[in-house]
Amino acid sequence: MSLRQSLVGTDVVLAPGVYDALTALLAQQAGFSAAYISGASISYTMLGRPDLGFVSLSQLAEAVERMRQRVEIDLIVDADTGFGNALNVAHSVKMLERAGANAIQLEDQEMPKRCGHLAGKQLVSTQEMVGKVKAAIDARANADTLIIARTDGLAVEGLDAAIDRATAYKDAGADILFIEAPKTGEDLAKIGKHFAGSIPLLANMVDGGDPAVHNANALYQAGFSLIITAGSLARATSFAAEQLFKALREDGSTAACNSQMLSFAGLNQRIGLPEMLKQSEIYGPSGTGK
Repeated sequence: MSLRQSLVGTDVVLAPGVYDALTALLAQQAGFSAAYISGASISYTMLGRPDLGFVSLSQLAEAVERMRQRVEIDLIVDADTGFGNALNVAHSVKMLERAGANAIQLEDQEMPKRCGHLAGKQLVSTQEMVGKVKAAIDARANADTLIIARTDGLAVEGLDAAIDRATAYKDAGADILFIEAPKTGEDLAKIGKHFAGSIPLLANMVDGGDPAVHNANALYQAGFSLIITAGSLARATSFAAEQLFKALREDGSTAACNSQMLSFAGLNQRIGLPEMLKQSEIYGPSGTGK
């Protein structure tokens, strides 16, 4: 079933945030049908930098391609602003689609962009973003490659203006709408009611805050069919790394963390070492080559 078909089904599509081939593989093994390639998490893990627009298109496309080589699940790619104007957006969509993206998210911030949960964001005009959405649609080679239009208008201009922007992006042909950073259940309900039945809606399930904003069931009931957890994994792995490094520095050993990590054999099992060793025997000196 394609992502487009899943989004009009009877179940929510829950896509955890991932940032490399290993985390995408673990998401697939956990039973998820889709994963969200978080631009922020790519910046954190690839560059050790905050989400301020430092990741290039080529770096993002290479990350997507590595994940696609390892997993079959749908990959939803955060392409930030599309790396420039409408022509740049068209180029970005072509590159990311070839790399293996099933859905590509574009936002209406000016460059340099900021994380949707940071202050100080600036927006392009609605008309400019409409042009980007149209360029993205024209550039895709496969109609099942979905274009997600994100607006950061809520934080900058207020909820009503954000809904107006999202409506314009829907009319331009976007497949999914993403109004970033609603703060309350009331905001979510208003968004869901406005677009009910007309287009799939995406929500970012942020850790903490209003319970309605970070509960998948509540979000689905409010009308959101695609739920992402963009940054949770990067925060969890960063915390785990800090704890391990602290133990190693203080104790001279990682023994205190053993119960919180995979064994050597356990990790190798998850990444497919036993199967690859069997395959290597087939092509070895005594193998059959079949």
